[in-house]
Amino acid sequence: MAQWGVTEAKVGFHRVVLVQAGILLACALTTLSVRADEPKPTPENTIHVQLAAPVPPQKFAKPPKFFISEVIDRSGNPQPMLVLRDRGGMFLDRLPTQITREAIEQSLKAADLLAADAASADLVLQIYVFHFGLAQGSGLDFFGKVEFSAVVKNAKTEESQQIQAVGTSIANAAMRKKNVQKNVQANVEGALEDAVRNLLRGTQLREAVATLMKNNPSAPAAAPGGGMAFAHGDGSSGRNFKSRFQER
Repeated sequence: MAQWGVTEAKVGFHRVVLVQAGILLACALTTLSVRADEPKPTPENTIHVQLAAPVPPQKFAKPPKFFISEVIDRSGNPQPMLVLRDRGGMFLDRLPTQITREAIEQSLKAADLLAADAASADLVLQIYVFHFGLAQGSGLDFFGKVEFSAVVKNAKTEESQQIQAVGTSIANAAMRKKNVQKNVQANVEGALEDAVRNLLRGTQLREAVATLMKNNPSAPAAAPGGGMAFAHGDGSSGRNFKSRFQER
């Protein structure tokens, strides 16, 4: 009888081992299946996001020179270039930090406000990107959102001020994949333009420049009638962008 009990115990042990092995195998196969379904960037599903034209900054009586030292990703997104997961995925061709840097530098350079380097700058900008791409929508449209903050620092006094900038845009969804890609690209570009405008034309930048340059003999001040946009309470200029492709 004792021998029979030992045999039963061995059989039970083997069954437990087989069940555990089956569970591990199922988990491994599921993981491989999920990885196989993950979208991957291709030339067909990659979009190029950029400003259609530089955003004119607000006017200063004595314009300062700005220099962007760093653009840092603070989104926590493990796939920052993946804009849309559905329909085989949609990807940016560059990192959001690079696109953001290019957009701000392009606008500053067009207004002759971009310094060649940090040493020749009056004010140094450090940008933190918190969101770039699509955000939660109604399911019937694409809701684009670009959000970042800028730490503005006086290169001589080491004093700094922080500015928040948010840009949003809304475009209708589409049925055909080609139109979806066009809508998403125009949507993200609209949000990017809105965020850059909110940064460069907002009252937060005007006040930061006035505070940081107040002890400078050549301190700039915002010129009257400079066309500055006043930021809303959430930091957004509140402009909704309608894609030119949304009717297709």
